[in-house]
Amino acid sequence: MRGVVWFRRDLRLQDQPALTAACSACDEVIPLFVFDDPLLRSRQFGSSCVTFMVSCLAELADALAARRLALQWRQGNPIEEVIRFVADVKADAIYWNRDYEPTAVERDRKVQQALMTRGVAVHTFKDHVVFEAEEIRGSTGDPLQRYSAYRARWWTKWHAATPSLLPFPAKLRGQRAGSSFPQIALPTVEGLGYRTVPLSITPGEKDAQRRLRWFLDGAVHMYLEGRNLPAIDGTSKLSPHFRFGTLSLRTAVHAALGSLAAGSRRSRRDVLTWIDELIWREFFQQIVSAFPQVASGPFRNKAGLPKPRSAGAEWNRLYAAWCEGLTGYPLVDAGMRQLNQTGWMHNRMRMVVASFLIKDLRIDWQSGERYFMQQLIDADLAANNGNWQWAASTGTDSMPGYRVFNPLLQSRKFDPEGTYIRQYVPELSAVQTDRIHAPHLMNHEEQALAGCRMGTDYPLPIVDHRQAREEYLSLGKLQGTR
Repeated sequence: MRGVVWFRRDLRLQDQPALTAACSACDEVIPLFVFDDPLLRSRQFGSSCVTFMVSCLAELADALAARRLALQWRQGNPIEEVIRFVADVKADAIYWNRDYEPTAVERDRKVQQALMTRGVAVHTFKDHVVFEAEEIRGSTGDPLQRYSAYRARWWTKWHAATPSLLPFPAKLRGQRAGSSFPQIALPTVEGLGYRTVPLSITPGEKDAQRRLRWFLDGAVHMYLEGRNLPAIDGTSKLSPHFRFGTLSLRTAVHAALGSLAAGSRRSRRDVLTWIDELIWREFFQQIVSAFPQVASGPFRNKAGLPKPRSAGAEWNRLYAAWCEGLTGYPLVDAGMRQLNQTGWMHNRMRMVVASFLIKDLRIDWQSGERYFMQQLIDADLAANNGNWQWAASTGTDSMPGYRVFNPLLQSRKFDPEGTYIRQYVPELSAVQTDRIHAPHLMNHEEQALAGCRMGTDYPLPIVDHRQAREEYLSLGKLQGTR
C-alpha cells in the first residue's frame, strides 16, 4: 500500500504520529509539504517566520533523505495541490496531524471530503497539542473558559491517561520510496516572496532537542525568577519549535517531569511553572478550536472598556513610534527593537509593550496582534491572539480593563541595571544606571556626559504615562494599575 504523509506543523521524525502510522501500515511512504500560496501572499507572516520554516524543512528533507525518503513539495492552493498530488502518485491513503485554526479546519475538511469520495483512505492524528479541546471539558460538557479550571482538568487528564511518546518509526529505513520519487530542491525564501534573514533561534529538530536539554539542565533551575528578566537567557526559547512542530509538546512535558523523577537538584516549583506555560499555550489552542470567532474579533465585548483612538495622523504617529521602538520609554523600545532585530521577544516584554500600545497609546489590540504576527519567528495565531486579548481585557479571563503596566516600574523591577535596555537601545549605553529607565530626566550636563541628547539622539516620551493612564481609566470608568 502506498501512503502520503502530509507534513504541516510537525516538521520532525521523532514522536510523529502521522509518520509513525504511515510507516506501520504502508509498504511505500511519500512525504509531502505544500507551500500555501494564498497564505504566503496574505503577508500574515514575516520573513523571520518563513526563513525559520524553510530552514526546518531543509533539515527535515536531509533527515528523510538519509533514510531513503525524498520529501516532495508543491506550491499553490493546498486543497487543490494535495488532491492533485495524491492522484498523481496513485496513493491509497493519506496521513496528517490535525490543525485547529479555523481556516485550517475548513481546509482539511474539504481535502478529506474530496479524497474520500475518490476512495482514498484519510487518517488524521492528534499532535499539535497534548489534549484536544474535546478531551478537556467542564462538568457540563462545555469548553472551559477559565485557565485555572482548564489547568486543573489538564493535569487530571494527564495523570489519568498520560500520553506515551511514539518510538522512532522502525520501518523508516526500509522504505523504497526514494528511487520512485527523487529529491526536489526546496524553494528559496526569496522564491516564496520573502527575504532570508539571520535567525536568533536555530531551526530544526536537532536544535530543538538540544535546546530542550540545555534548558532542563540549567535555566529551568531559576525559571520562576529568570522568566521575568529579559537581560538573561532564562527561558526555553522553544516557542518557534512548538509552532513548527520540530519538537512535540508531549516530548517537552515528559522530559520536564522526567528531570524531576531523576532526583536531580531541579526545583519542582520551577519545572511545574514552566509546564504551566505550556498548558497556557494549550489553553489558547482549545479556545481557538472551540471559539473560532476569536480569530477575527474579541472573545467577549466587556462593558466599560475605553474605545480605541480614532484613525488619523496622531494614530499613525504613535503607532509608528511603537513599531520602531522610538516611544521614549527605554524598556518598551528595547522590547520592540528586540522583536524587529531578532524576530523574538521575551514574554515579560510582550506584556509590557502590549499594555503600552493598548492602554497608554489607546491603539486597538488587533493592530498590535497583526504586527507581532508579521515579525515573530514563532508567529502562532492561537498564542498570539490569546495573549493580546489578555492584555486588552477582551479575552477569557475575568480581569477588568484596569490591567495597566507602568513601563517605568516594570523597567526598574525587571531590568534594574539597564542591561537589556543597553543591548537594544545602544544610544543609551553610556547613560548612568539611575537615569537609564527615565533618560528624559537627565539635565544638560548628564546628557553631555552620556553622549545622548534627548529629543535628538533619543526621543522624549511620546506620552506621559501618568496622564495617559488617567485618561484611559476615566474613559472606561475604571480604576487601578500594576
